[in-house]
Amino acid sequence: MENNLHVSSSPHIRAETNTRDIMLDVIIALVPASVMGVYFFGYRALLVILVTVLAAVLAEYLAAIVLKRKQTIGDLSAVVTGLLLALNFPPSIPFWIAIVGAFIAIMLVKQLFGGIGQNFMNPALAARVILLISWPVQMTRWVWPDGVSSATPLVILKRGLMAQAPGYLDLFLGNVAGCIGETSAAALLIGGIYLVVKKVIGMETPLAFIGTVGLFTWIFAGGSLFTGDFLYHILAGGLILGAFFMATDYSTTPVTRRGKIIFGIGCGILASVIRLYTDYPEGVSFAIILMNVATQLIDRFTVPRSFGGEKNAA
Repeated sequence: MENNLHVSSSPHIRAETNTRDIMLDVIIALVPASVMGVYFFGYRALLVILVTVLAAVLAEYLAAIVLKRKQTIGDLSAVVTGLLLALNFPPSIPFWIAIVGAFIAIMLVKQLFGGIGQNFMNPALAARVILLISWPVQMTRWVWPDGVSSATPLVILKRGLMAQAPGYLDLFLGNVAGCIGETSAAALLIGGIYLVVKKVIGMETPLAFIGTVGLFTWIFAGGSLFTGDFLYHILAGGLILGAFFMATDYSTTPVTRRGKIIFGIGCGILASVIRLYTDYPEGVSFAIILMNVATQLIDRFTVPRSFGGEKNAA
């Protein structure tokens, strides 16, 4: 009798979707924010995006050669990292800093820890924070879409200059000073909804993240309790970009639904605390990275136990 049994390690249920397909969906989802960034900030924003993405792909190629690994530039993960990093840059960023950031993200944060799926924090965000600490002036040189230097909406809010603050419509469309890809809430929501519809991400973390920031700032951001302008805090800064595109990274966030909710709430609390009670007007990047470090701990307490076993199993 012919033996038709096949023995293999888990997972035993596999999907047809591969890494390249997922990364392509993320790139498509980031197109609206990229287009709006270029529309408002001009060709300089386009050049920053192109330089950063190309530098990330080059870093991925060189890392595979140096570390003697299989080339992985075809899976598009380096393109996604470069694009996310570029969208977190001000349009005035010097190109050499963008290139340094791309190499930090790929070589230091991603490849040094084993490549895609092995890094313990989001490469683009880690690179942004390192650059922010190293070159704070260049990383916080903001301009309005018309090229005039200005403070971001969150800086204006931090200083209490609400008479100079842009309106909700400008925040929603992206006609404000800020990073290339974080200013247009409308474009980011379009991309985020696309990822949810394509089932690339779930809604647990984005809703928990954004909802927590909204609730926290409504309670504590005003002159008295429950008077804060929570909508302004949601639309301004990098909250929507971070919630949909970086707090949902597969390898650096929890695997269970409950874990994702806890992760999102933690990100929201940390981002709000940093915004309201420190000298730094924005806290999304730091919040996500800090929660990335806590991901394994969250998984430890939220992954269900295997049937008949004592250990947790994903």
